[in-house]
Amino acid sequence: CSSDRPPRVVIVAPWGERHGGAEMMLWSFLRRLAPSRLDPQVIFMQPGSFEQETAALGLRTHVVYGVRLRNAPETGLAVWRLGRLLGRLRPDLVLSWAPKPHVYVALGAFLAGWPRLAWWQHGITGGHWMDRLATHLPAVAVGCSSEAAAEAQRRLRPRRPTFVVHPGVEPLAGDMRGPAVRRALGLPERGFLVGTVGRLQPDKGQDRFVRALALLRQRGRRVHGVVVGGTAFGLSPEYAASVRRLIAELGLESTVTLAGQVSDVGPYLAALDVLVNPSSGESFGIALVEAMSAGIPVINTARGGPEEILESGTTGIMLDSREPGDIADAIDVLMLDDRRRARMAEAARARAARFTAD
Repeated sequence: CSSDRPPRVVIVAPWGERHGGAEMMLWSFLRRLAPSRLDPQVIFMQPGSFEQETAALGLRTHVVYGVRLRNAPETGLAVWRLGRLLGRLRPDLVLSWAPKPHVYVALGAFLAGWPRLAWWQHGITGGHWMDRLATHLPAVAVGCSSEAAAEAQRRLRPRRPTFVVHPGVEPLAGDMRGPAVRRALGLPERGFLVGTVGRLQPDKGQDRFVRALALLRQRGRRVHGVVVGGTAFGLSPEYAASVRRLIAELGLESTVTLAGQVSDVGPYLAALDVLVNPSSGESFGIALVEAMSAGIPVINTARGGPEEILESGTTGIMLDSREPGDIADAIDVLMLDDRRRARMAEAARARAARFTAD
């Protein structure tokens, strides 16, 4: 890089929409790029609102459509187009924001004069073939969203240098607490409100959350649940339908609100008394930090990233079990002890300050 200009960094993103934690982290990063420090451009492998929002920030964007790698002719064409574009842009670094775009970039790098390559591993890899393929291709480093994600990445061979940057959260706009917010969202203005946030897919555990609510209702607790999230990327449409059926079977239609996919979870989080994360595992857990920043205690069952966020017993409750009965018991503890919940809320807000988007 010439000393008289900032480094030109090209970021390659695989999605056209913002639905998950990796996309939200990239969005926060793009919003805070300082032109005096970096000369950024962003290549999207899908058209969509994410590309349009990024262009609206004043950043230069491009779209090079990337199909399934199993489609050899189309993949070859996408690799050629991407390599030619990178050759014209002449970046000092190409940062692929997932394993898939890194595969395309690395294959097309010879057309771009072999720029320095790095990529972002947001998830905790289980050795998926895409992760293994990306790891085999050249990279000066692999960035990870948590120590848990980095530890899993280091188990792949060849071992690449890794670094960890925890995702940060945006501050909630204004004071969004109180009955008015609940009313605006169509939620009960009074009573104990507990919620969960995440894509509707089996490992996120919304079914366990619903069953826990049913147990609380059987105990006579006046509790209402809200499930925020939809079938993003069409990964598990059958699971979303099964959650709706479960709510009906348990007679919870008036007790559980399905908010669907929302562009801003902030108001929903701020309306809660407690957030439950019934997931089996998380690479980080942005929703947890967002809730904590609003002074909402968290009940968590997921291992991985959340263990780097939560202080069990202080900012929330970390459960070793994902059984609905144990989740219900933890909600009961916080529901019946206002003082303990208030202490946790204060500690949660202080802890979340370590994970700001800035």
